[in-house]
Amino acid sequence: MAIIKGILIYLTYILITMKDVSISSQVFSLVIVATMMGSAFFLYNLENENLNYNNYVPVWARSQLDYETNQSYSYVLQQGEYSLLETDNEFSSEHVYVEYDLPIGEGGAAVTCTIGMDCPQISLAFWRPDVPAGVKVPVIAEFGPYFGETSAQTPDVSQPGSWLGAGIIYNILPHGFAFAQVSVTGTGMSNHCMDLMGFAEQEGINAAVEWLATQEWSNGNVGMIGKSYDGSTPWQAAMYGDEYLKTIVPISGLIGVRELMWKNGSSEARAPFMHNVVYGSYGFESEKGEDNLQNACEDYLLGPIHATNGYVFAGNEFIESYWEERYFLDRVLENYRGSVYIVQGFHDWNVDPHMAVPTINRLLDSGIEAKVLMGQWDHDYPDRPDYQKERSDPGRGSEAYPEMVRFDWMQDLLEWFTYYLQETGPKPSLYLEIQNNQGEWRVEERYPASDSNTIEMVLGSGNLMHDESTGTTITPFIESYVVFETPVFNQTLRFGGLPQLHVDVTLAGSGGSLYALMEDCNSNGECIHIGHSTMDLRYHAGGTEYNVLAPGQTVNAKMEFFAMDVLISEGHYIRLSLTDIGDDYLPPSNTAPVDIGINENSVLRLHEINYENKIVFEPPVCTFVDCLEE
Repeated sequence: MAIIKGILIYLTYILITMKDVSISSQVFSLVIVATMMGSAFFLYNLENENLNYNNYVPVWARSQLDYETNQSYSYVLQQGEYSLLETDNEFSSEHVYVEYDLPIGEGGAAVTCTIGMDCPQISLAFWRPDVPAGVKVPVIAEFGPYFGETSAQTPDVSQPGSWLGAGIIYNILPHGFAFAQVSVTGTGMSNHCMDLMGFAEQEGINAAVEWLATQEWSNGNVGMIGKSYDGSTPWQAAMYGDEYLKTIVPISGLIGVRELMWKNGSSEARAPFMHNVVYGSYGFESEKGEDNLQNACEDYLLGPIHATNGYVFAGNEFIESYWEERYFLDRVLENYRGSVYIVQGFHDWNVDPHMAVPTINRLLDSGIEAKVLMGQWDHDYPDRPDYQKERSDPGRGSEAYPEMVRFDWMQDLLEWFTYYLQETGPKPSLYLEIQNNQGEWRVEERYPASDSNTIEMVLGSGNLMHDESTGTTITPFIESYVVFETPVFNQTLRFGGLPQLHVDVTLAGSGGSLYALMEDCNSNGECIHIGHSTMDLRYHAGGTEYNVLAPGQTVNAKMEFFAMDVLISEGHYIRLSLTDIGDDYLPPSNTAPVDIGINENSVLRLHEINYENKIVFEPPVCTFVDCLEE
């Protein structure tokens, strides 16, 4: 009880003394009452919510710590005790090939293996700390297609990647961790075909995880981290439920390939040619040779056909196995028993935030220990002030800069890996850290939050008025808009999660599409983007159900916006503009004009943040030169 009381006093001290933390009166009162009464209820919360801060400072107090905030990426608070173990390699790495089995039906190396040529092999390099004899260390690994590829202009796996590897080797390895970089099938010096997240790639990833876990210097625990494609490989590995994979940190990673290229049936511009045009050249410059035979794989050859059919049929096609093989999340929920730390940008143009939201809630509902860090950056890491500034435009993140820069992130990773891989130290918090578009950070237990207040606005009503000059018809290719606007707000409105727009649509042909743009407008009529949604009307019911449509048919399009977190200031208003397509999406193959129904079936739903009950915090203040410029 003395320990519990000490923690309570410490929390109370933080609440009283911190200038940079806003906390609800209910939470403050709970701490005071619990401290005075030695409450068993608060003890229960400490045990069940893992709020053990004996050593780790909670996120809302980190701004008081001495983080290095003037560099181009984040650092740990204290350097570790171990140096990098030197090898005869100039980069102090060791390079190996890991053999694994593939059924002959996969073609490529599975076939050459039967005729006495190379069998399937994964190329990987690893770095180790110089620890005392007999000390075993866990492994942090990044798997991806970009090591040693000319088109990506990146060094091979034996050199630390400047985008992530160098930071982990410098900051985290000295605390007793090994680090590995791994080329997926058909890339770098890994043979076989570039399988674009298919079965062969998944098998190679799993084999490499097991190899890293079973080395005599390894403690048997492996964690995976990476961004983009490298943030998708952790999801692939987690599908296997391998006992060695203890944690994954997917940064802008995919839960499925089709989910990247289509949203509610709407096709991204890259979708029809993603497989062979974007990644098809990978592996052809392999130093291992035998490229033509090694690239003779069915999925590789059929990739463009599946992608083209996917466009014609709005992401749905008669042969589902190609896409089912490349959908990861359901198998992760069924098999994986490790932890997940998702990092995602709200303005990610490459991997949209629906990969993280509502994925995080599905993980929590499945009993997986998980957290998310979501800020107003795009396809980036959370601690890169130069890139974040360069790629943040009005309405696309700049209003949240420089508060979006998280110089506590590397320390956060260290604490995460220490607990889940070294199995020591206090358990890190599993809070969901969410930043709104004006830069405010807060803590959530779920996202979308379960305690939000739903606001409904009927299109054409007094709280979402129709601009009659814009009409009700959307005609493809001519940038026609049907516009609705709220009255000016007399107080600040904060909403977030996944707003919904359900709208009646009457078809002039056998299909069509809708794109909804939501904007924040000031008294001068100047507007900035705050969110958008897209839908091929063959998917008007939402989800994955494909429908055949007919001219004259009226459907209720149940659109869901990409995840957003928004603050609308007093004196501003929201503009909702409906058109056929937007951003980088293609018109559907059966596009035609549509008419918007202005009636009680056409409703915009916003989910107002219960802000009074949230812990709001400021991260360590960025002092990098870009952050200080006006």
